[in-house]
Amino acid sequence: MELVIELPVGQFEKLREMATQIGVLPEYLAKAAISDLISVKDEDFSSVVNYVIQKNEQLYQRLS
Repeated sequence: MELVIELPVGQFEKLREMATQIGVLPEYLAKAAISDLISVKDEDFSSVVNYVIQKNEQLYQRLS
């Protein structure tokens, strides 16, 4: 399955820098990060989701 996502330029640059540091393509690093995220236990996932939501609360309010 193929998934297309859009990232802000700053996030993509950070992803590319991180991928370069470990010697992989940004696409592979993103795939690995998503795989890790969806393979965590439900409790851990809830904690991660809550953290991300709290961190980005202002952004979500502006978008709604």
